[in-house]
Amino acid sequence: MSYSYQSRGGLIVVGVELHGPTGVAIVRLALDTGATRTLINASVLTASGYELEWVKDRVEMTTGSGLEFVPRIAVSRIATLGITRENHMVVGHTLPPSAGIDGLLGVDFFAETKLTINFRERTLEID
Repeated sequence: MSYSYQSRGGLIVVGVELHGPTGVAIVRLALDTGATRTLINASVLTASGYELEWVKDRVEMTTGSGLEFVPRIAVSRIATLGITRENHMVVGHTLPPSAGIDGLLGVDFFAETKLTINFRERTLEID
């Protein structure tokens, strides 16, 4: 299947359905082939009904300001580009408002799929 994407400052930005305890949110995530994990802004997760302050599972993450331990949770459902993942593990972290996105769609989301990026035509091929 082929999907077009928006480019924002060189980022590949896709709309993603995030299902949480309080409903469904449509968020904008940047596809990041350098990110091993999917990251969603902590405020988006909280607004979707996830209580990050009570999460005991924390993972080490290197940021521009140093090493941090961030919550890792299973979101009930996340879907984009014809792919749906149930109970998918994501990390919650605060992104600056200037980022203009709600998080990063990491390579963990694309496990067991073939992803081809066509930069010239601004399309993603998913097999």
